Amino acid sequence: MVVWCRDWPVVALDVAVGEPVAVLRANRVVATSAAARVAGVVEGQRRREAQRRCPEVTVVERDVDLEARAFDRVVGVLDDIAPRIEIVRPGVCAIPTRGPSRYFGGDPALADLVRSSVGAQLDDPSGCGVGIADGPFPATLAARRSLGRPGAPPMVIAAGASGSFVGPMPTATLASPGPLSNELVEVMVRLGLVRLSDLAGMDPSDLADRFGADGVVAHRLASGLDDRVPHLIEPPPDLTCTVELDPPAERVDQAAFAGKTLADGFADELDRRALAATRVAIAVHTTGGAVIERLWRDGGTLSAAAIAQRIRWQLDGWLSRPHAVSRGGVCRIELRPEDVGRALARQDGLWGGADERDERARRAAARLVALVGPASVRMPEPGGGRSAGEQMRLVPMDLVDPAGGARAGVSPWPGSIPAPHPTMVLARPADAEVVDARGRLVMISARGVLSGTPTRMSIRGGPWEEVGGWAGPWLTDERWWDPEGHRRRARVQVITASGVAHLLAVEDRRWWVEGTYD
Repeated sequence: MVVWCRDWPVVALDVAVGEPVAVLRANRVVATSAAARVAGVVEGQRRREAQRRCPEVTVVERDVDLEARAFDRVVGVLDDIAPRIEIVRPGVCAIPTRGPSRYFGGDPALADLVRSSVGAQLDDPSGCGVGIADGPFPATLAARRSLGRPGAPPMVIAAGASGSFVGPMPTATLASPGPLSNELVEVMVRLGLVRLSDLAGMDPSDLADRFGADGVVAHRLASGLDDRVPHLIEPPPDLTCTVELDPPAERVDQAAFAGKTLADGFADELDRRALAATRVAIAVHTTGGAVIERLWRDGGTLSAAAIAQRIRWQLDGWLSRPHAVSRGGVCRIELRPEDVGRALARQDGLWGGADERDERARRAAARLVALVGPASVRMPEPGGGRSAGEQMRLVPMDLVDPAGGARAGVSPWPGSIPAPHPTMVLARPADAEVVDARGRLVMISARGVLSGTPTRMSIRGGPWEEVGGWAGPWLTDERWWDPEGHRRRARVQVITASGVAHLLAVEDRRWWVEGTYD
């Protein structure tokens, strides 16, 4: 069973029903209220476009911690119905139904009970979707489809019928809500695999040859199965990690700091054994004898930063309850892997070890965030503009998807230089000279015609270097409507005989260096 709370980033804000609200991350809309969607605000729009479509919309930056804390009240209601609850993310959770279904009289009765219990916690009870199927993926699709039906009744797919249920659905569902990337799904669609039934009808070995491990996952999901073969062997007990808090922690930040250290040690042990965890049970023990256990699941593998974040969510949700004080402080935190596998679906780059370096960088950034706060840690994000200095900007880490999601949908501006971008951009462009074989200064006409072939160049009056090759030019006519801000420039990429590449710009018969390529 999958329980899907519609528009949870908006619901967690506790705004009035009917108010137009848009939740943003990295300056793009990630969730909207029903009233905002009616006005034309949809996911993926930029802030200005959303405000243009609906001037009265309330724009709020996304707060994932708030979403997790608010979702704990929903999970708390489900604790009385099912013993094991897998939290996929705030707003979505999964429940194994074999035991609870027998107890409550079948899948339909269980689904009705869950829907009424969760709906009672929402301002709009129709915002709860419940679906039951053979696996998490078809159950998720069933839960989302139940939201589009009058009265939002639960949708129960008969045992063995999940494949026929998901077959007519578009392949795009493999990326949302599925775990695959948009780029992979786009390739499949271009190859003619527009529906899940098209994928299910193919030979899995052919998909594996073309798309690797992702092709196998796609075939399993399209067939109505789980995204991986379940492991029937319990993870080794020595993978369980615990930390004792003495004195017991009374505040979330104290317990979360200990949890962060525990998550790092847990992830290091998995890395040492070449293992990856996709489901982790987190148990929090209090001095009053209470045990708060949650099972966290992710579409991929749970990194140290992801586990530490979920420990904080669980602690924050528990300690914010009114009765938490009477249960005492947190005296012990336990991490137990529920589903592990070999970390084989990862390949180093040709330069060696890129994934490991990326993971170490993410862990270091997570530690900095825990120490100084997310607003103090900045990372680059693509932005508008044509020059190298305008195309990237530093923004707080909590506003950017570290996996690169903020880069999705960023279209190049007309006249901007093509990728890759310079690895070093000068804060103040350096003066330069570019001459042809006769020693004459090279100029560029309004139509992009060079007066001669670039042969030598000099930077800041330094020694002359031979030009081994060049590309361009790229012409820009910026702010033509502003007499004072109007600029006409051309940019050229140049590589010297020594192998160093530069991005040059020319304006008013003057050359300068804007950036250097590594």
